[in-house]
Amino acid sequence: MSKQELEVIGQGAACCPGLAAAPLDGERATELARVFKALGDPVRLRLLSMIASREGGEVCVCEMTPAFDLSQPTISHHLKLLRQAGLIDCERRGTWVYYRVLPGALDRLAVFLRTPTAAETHA
Repeated sequence: MSKQELEVIGQGAACCPGLAAAPLDGERATELARVFKALGDPVRLRLLSMIASREGGEVCVCEMTPAFDLSQPTISHHLKLLRQAGLIDCERRGTWVYYRVLPGALDRLAVFLRTPTAAETHA
């Protein structure tokens, strides 16, 4: 394939191809930038890790807040950005909000970042 024939990810490419598969189109780059920007903050990365690693797959905001030297509104803001990035979702139960990682969100990132092996690129 010549440089002029490069397939652009997001325009007829398979679902969620990796970074090394083909150049990104503008829409997919914007979508991924929002996700990586959300993950670029240590507090948000820790929050996502706390949620993803929790047995049962969800955690109450009341359990996450004490782990940080931040106010509850600040924690809520960080969680909102993770929701807007499409990484987590939440459900209100009475006065508490429970967070969970959206199914497939982390897998899609892993597939995107994965570098194909030599055997896969020559197949």
